[in-house]
This record gives sequence, structure tokens and C-alpha cells, in this order.
Amino acid sequence: MATDSIAPTPDLQEAVAALDAASAVVDSAISRLAASGSVDDDQVLAYDVGHAAAAIETARSMVDYGAKGIVEGQLTCVFVADIVADLGGKMWGRESIWGVEPSALDSSRHFVSTWRSPEVLASLAYLDGPRHLDSEFELVEDTFKRFAAEQVAPRAEHIHRENSDIPEELISGLAEMGLFGLSIPEEHGGFASGGEGDYFGMIIATEELSKASLCAAGSLITRPEILARAIEAGGTDEQKAKWLPMLAMGEKLNCIAVTEPDYGSDVAGIKVAAKEATGPNGEAGYKINGVKTWCTFAARADLMLVLARTEDDKSLGHRGLSILIVEKEQGDSHGFELDQIGGGKMEGRPIDTIGYRGMHSYEVAFTDWFVPAENLIGMDEGRGNGFYYQMAGFENGRIQTAARAVGVMQAAYEAAKEYAENRVVFGQPIAEYQLTRAKLTRMAAIIQASRQFSYQVGRMMAKGEGKMEASMIKAFVCKASEWVTREAMQIHGGMGYAEEYDVSRHFVDARVLSIFEGADETLTLKVIARTLIRNAQAQ
Repeated sequence: MATDSIAPTPDLQEAVAALDAASAVVDSAISRLAASGSVDDDQVLAYDVGHAAAAIETARSMVDYGAKGIVEGQLTCVFVADIVADLGGKMWGRESIWGVEPSALDSSRHFVSTWRSPEVLASLAYLDGPRHLDSEFELVEDTFKRFAAEQVAPRAEHIHRENSDIPEELISGLAEMGLFGLSIPEEHGGFASGGEGDYFGMIIATEELSKASLCAAGSLITRPEILARAIEAGGTDEQKAKWLPMLAMGEKLNCIAVTEPDYGSDVAGIKVAAKEATGPNGEAGYKINGVKTWCTFAARADLMLVLARTEDDKSLGHRGLSILIVEKEQGDSHGFELDQIGGGKMEGRPIDTIGYRGMHSYEVAFTDWFVPAENLIGMDEGRGNGFYYQMAGFENGRIQTAARAVGVMQAAYEAAKEYAENRVVFGQPIAEYQLTRAKLTRMAAIIQASRQFSYQVGRMMAKGEGKMEASMIKAFVCKASEWVTREAMQIHGGMGYAEEYDVSRHFVDARVLSIFEGADETLTLKVIARTLIRNAQAQ
């Protein structure tokens, strides 16, 4: 459905000017934070500044896209106007804290009022905008879209409602398609050749699979991605030759065991210890003791990435942590107990969740679980460097999580459009109402901006850059997905709250995205805000 647009011709120069004005406001606040010397003393300001900066960078990624056509330009202007208005809401009444005058954004007022006009927003409904992918990536998109529609989508609701296991045929089917090898170098059995195409393939495949189901398909690559990047960052040649081909082929699947009951984002304080020990056959290694939590996919996994304290001196903080690759048998998804020769034990207790079902999360207790010395990433040189190897994996995990969020948003948006066309209220389809149409336009703009920023961050990371931008896109997109899925549910009315409609699943799935792979508050304060401040101080 579409109507003649009454929106004006997009003026990208005016959009850029509005972004420049917004950036000046953020820069002023960053200067004040830099002068105060501590983010922790001004957490509210730092959090707002971090998210505003992430939104501005997302909007800037839309400018080139906006130049490719009228619809692209209109979506760009809608998105820019929205984020400038949002910044105004953060700043209003707190100008002295931000270090700006009340008139700081006045130069953008006409632009914002034009592109936030209800009439303009309503007239742009159902104009999604093309992705502008090269032919090779259109093929990737089509391939995974077809698999998602034919194999994943028909199973998604059952997996969610019953919290059942992900069918092995989905895992094996995606392994055959090369999903698990997208980011692993060719010399180690994967398909990565070292260019930006490696990131594009991963982003596009993840979005399409997440659109069908976040848990049953979209998240399967996340844990192998993190472990593979950690091995690439610090592993020995022998470790790369052993583990990467297994991961690339999907022969071995893994989970991540970093979080502990008392330590989540505060990784430096973790207590799980790995002490030097001798194995049952006299081999050198480590025995792990302690409890990890939120170990998603732990029962099905063949391997675990375990971040543990190998150094007794706790004052070393994160410099005393190492990563061990823990081999294990597959366990029962309802809870498992595994025993080793020699007395080691691993127990997994499932944690029920409101969404993101099928992957299954666990609290895992280790008691004298033995791991051979050659399974410590980097061996002697890697001992104490596990935190840094983990972060190398998590940086890629963040852009992958952003792609998951885009897929969930796209699914919710499409469901809302279809429902709006068919649901008649007060004598006409709700798709004809101004409020519905304005919501759909804003959804489309947010989704396309999120997608384009993910492409840009992928290009940067291919060059060895974009670490902060990976955090920015994760912070912005995951939070945005909560609004998009919420509004999609609201368009469904009462039926949006019913499990028989997929949109309820998208809503509860979206909620987890700002929590894992770096909680939103920690990511924004400890990574984005601090990096912005350091950059300002260095100038």
C-alpha cells in the first residue's frame, strides 16, 4: 500500500547541518565530562551523551544512502529529524549540565519540524527503501532468506512456546550452507578472505536468519564467532589449526562462559579459578572450580569458552584472566550433570527466560573439571591475556548482535504492516489512520539507518578500525529494537499480546538484546563515553 507523498524533496545538506548542530551539543557535553575527570560522577549525563553520539553516528551513516534516491533521502531526513529531536529532549532543562545555550539546536528547528510533521510521516508509510547491495551479497541475502522462510520460520513459534531444542536439521543445514565459516579464514576451513565482504556476509546472513527466529537461527553463529575471534587473536598456530576448522564446519558448537552470579559486565572481579594440576594420565593442565551463569547453549555445546582466573594475585584484575577451551559431552537441555575420569564434575541448571527460548541458558558449576594445558588459548604467552582475547571476540559479537536486532525489527515491522492492512477498526483498515502510518514510517527509517550503519561498521572493522563504532551500533540498535517491536505489537492491539501472533515473540526477544553482549549501561558508560572523553582529551 502507498499513497502520493506530500513530503518535500529531501535536502541532505540541511540534514548534515542539523547533525553538525547536534554534534556540537554532544561535543560540549563531552568537554564538560572530560573536565570533571570521572564518568562515574556524572553517569546520567555520560549515558545520555553516549547514546546521543551513537544515534548521530548512525544518522551520519545514512547520508550517503540518502543520496541514492528520493525515498532513500526522505527516510534519511526522517531519521535525522527524529534523533535531533530526541537529543533536544535529553538536553532541555539541563542546558547548564550539557554546557550549551537553550538555543543550541534552534538552527535545526525548521528541518526537524518539516520531517517530523505528522502529515509528512503519514505520507511516507510503506516506503521502506532498497538496501543497495552488490549482486554477490544479494545472493547471500536470497540464499539465507530462502532457508529462513522454508526451514526456520515454520518451526520458530513451536520452539518459542515450548522452549524446545533447536532441531539438529537446522544446525546441520546451516553448517552445510557455510554459516559457521563466514568469519573464519580460508586457510582454516572457513570462507573469510580478509576483506569487508567477510563482515557483510555475516551481517546479511544474521539479519535474514534473525528475521525468522532470533533463537532458532539468528544466534547460532554468535558463540562460534566470539570463540573463533578469540583464537585468531591469541591462539597458537597449532590451536588455530585444530579448533578453527571444527568451528567453521559446524562440527563443534560452543557456548561462552564469562558471566558469574556476582560479576557480569565487571569482568575483572570474576572468581572462577583455573589452577595448575595434573590430569588422570599425568598430563599437565588446569582444574576449574566455581560457577558461571548465563551460559547460553551450554547443554548442546561441545565446547565452552571459559574465562577463568589463572593467577593467584587478585590485584591483577583482568590481567590475571585466561581463556580455556573446555571440551564436554552434550547434555540434556533440562539440566545436565557430567563426570570426568579422575573426579571432575560439571553441572548445568537451566534458567527459564521470557524470550530467546530454544538456545537455553544455564548456570554451570565446575568442580575440579580438568582441562589440558594445550587448551589454554595462547598457551604460556596467552596466560593472563584472556580478557583481551575475549574482547576481540566480543567486538565482532556486538556488530553481529546489531544485525540480529535489525532482523527482529524487520520481522516486527513487516508483521505490523500486514496486520494494519487487514484489521478494520471504525469502518476502515488501521493502515489508513495517520497515527499508524506515522509509526510505520518511523520504524522503516530506524531499521534502514540501523542496517546502513551496520554495513559501515563492517567496512571499518575490515580495516582493523571501528571498535567504538561496534559498541555504538550495539547500543543504539538494540535499544531501538525495543521501540520498534513495541509499536509493532501495539498496532496489533489485543492480538499483539496473544502468542498466536509472531509479534509477541519479537517483542520479548528484542528485550534481551540490550542486556547481553555488554549490558547497555556498562557499554555506554564504560566504553562509548570513556572513549569519547579520551579522544577529546587527546586533541
